[in-house]
Amino acid sequence: MSQSVRYRILLFGALAVAAIAFLLPTFAQTPSWWPWQQPIRLGLDLRGGTHLLYAVDIDQAIANAVERQRQDLERELRDAQVGTITIERDQLTIRVRMGNRDKRTQVAELIRRRFPNLRLTEGAGPEGPDLSLNLEPREFARMRESVVEQALKIIRNRIDQFGVAEPTIQKQGSSQIVVQLPGIQDPQRAKELIGRTAQLEFRLVANQPGPSVEELPGKGESGGRSGYLVGKRALLTGDSIVNASVRPAGGIEGMAVDFQFDARGAQVFGDVTKANIGRQLAIVLDNHVESAPVIRDAITGGRGQITGNFDITGAQDLANVLRHGALPAPLKLIEERTVGPSLGRDSIRSGSLSFIVGSALVWVFMAIYYRGGGLITDLGLLLNVLLLLGA
Repeated sequence: MSQSVRYRILLFGALAVAAIAFLLPTFAQTPSWWPWQQPIRLGLDLRGGTHLLYAVDIDQAIANAVERQRQDLERELRDAQVGTITIERDQLTIRVRMGNRDKRTQVAELIRRRFPNLRLTEGAGPEGPDLSLNLEPREFARMRESVVEQALKIIRNRIDQFGVAEPTIQKQGSSQIVVQLPGIQDPQRAKELIGRTAQLEFRLVANQPGPSVEELPGKGESGGRSGYLVGKRALLTGDSIVNASVRPAGGIEGMAVDFQFDARGAQVFGDVTKANIGRQLAIVLDNHVESAPVIRDAITGGRGQITGNFDITGAQDLANVLRHGALPAPLKLIEERTVGPSLGRDSIRSGSLSFIVGSALVWVFMAIYYRGGGLITDLGLLLNVLLLLGA
């Protein structure tokens, strides 16, 4: 036997042993020392699981983006000290009213320089706004295209943390997302995790009602209060959060979620807490006040905490969605199917039986008709199937 043939036999033998090592956990219980413990993963059609179809509210995503632009513009103009100014949003239009109209040119120049994605038009009439702003058409089209892709990425990150093996998450049409979760027969937690907007905001608690104040439901903190009067303007949002983790809150408060801001968020948070010592700062999650602690001192370290009697699962899910970002828009569940595993078991059983019977007939025919050459071909076919399954 030549050295070349010997090397080939050794190579194929090693590959066959490796394939058997990979395949054995699929067909038998392996001991703990076995080098590979992962069986072949089955898809939704064979293993059963959950099929979800979501529609992304693109119009709401664009409205949210315009609102963030409005908040940034309000902060920029306030820092520029251009006098009394009111900035409101009407659908997708931002309207600016100034107390000192002599500053109109200065304000318009600042907007053109700092907000190039907004198209500026002069107001009409003494009673109307001084300036009106709309998204540039190119920016509007870009946002419509990117919203679904952003939602896809966030959902994929959330599902990865959920621990589902080989999920299917893909775009369907222009504004729909398909999610298939093999092996998940109770989809409730998955739906809550996927569909949670997790829009985190920090707002000041108000002392009395007013035009810039609204009431949001709470969780019964602070002496049993079920609702809070908070400012409509968000001082900071969860877009500035770069990390979130879970730890015990201490006492009987369950678990807490610690979060960390980026550099800009840390600076804004420090300025807000420094300017409002003694007031309550509401931590608002999806339009519910999770907690409203009193600001005792300026918080300049760029870190904070959310408490709310979370259990470990709820705290981990919240940290997950905060860590990977809020969805750009709400998702609407338009189709849900739970596929049972029984049909998959029947398919596997039928496929295995047909493979065994068909292969046996082929091998017997080859061995009888071609004799030695047929046996060699049978061995090659068996090795081919083994390597394919092992791969």
